[in-house]
Amino acid sequence: MSSDAARIEQDQRSRLGMWIFLASEIMFFGPIFFAYAVGRYEMPDAFAQAGRSTDIVSGSINTAILLTSSLSIALGLEFARTGARKAACRAFDITVLLALCFLFLKGNEYLQDSHEHLIPGPGFHLAHGTDQQGAELFYFIYFASTLLHALHLAIGIALVLAARLHYSRVPGCAAMRRLDATGLYWHFVDIIWIFLFPALYLIGRAP
Repeated sequence: MSSDAARIEQDQRSRLGMWIFLASEIMFFGPIFFAYAVGRYEMPDAFAQAGRSTDIVSGSINTAILLTSSLSIALGLEFARTGARKAACRAFDITVLLALCFLFLKGNEYLQDSHEHLIPGPGFHLAHGTDQQGAELFYFIYFASTLLHALHLAIGIALVLAARLHYSRVPGCAAMRRLDATGLYWHFVDIIWIFLFPALYLIGRAP
């Protein structure tokens, strides 16, 4: 087998392995989305009231941040493929900075939720809510899904930093495979947020 054929086979195996891994990751979010669907069907008014109390401004800004990070990592991968190492590393650095901004804003949002007594538990209370039990279920799903997403994003940051370091020191086919796999993971995390944002922030706000 020629070196080119072996490289192509390794690339295909790497991509297949990452796709299988991402498919397994869906199992973490699947039950949460299912619980959300059932809760919204059974308690639509409570979910709408609770959804209106989420911070739409922070959620919208974070959505824009993640979409921009998808663009920056895609540009970084393209730069890496064309051999523009400095531009690629710069794009990966921007990706990490954007993700850190996302986590910072999300942390502030959690603090605001805590001050407003929206943490599920004995002290939970939704102002102007008529169904506290349904609202508490919404916020349980809200925290479970967004914390799980934040964990995946933190893992993504570590993966980008590790792949960037490898690429900057030893650029080559192995480094590119690692970057490509990291890019797939990053886009997966962003796509999960694209589903979470309307479910958690836009519900109850339709005219």
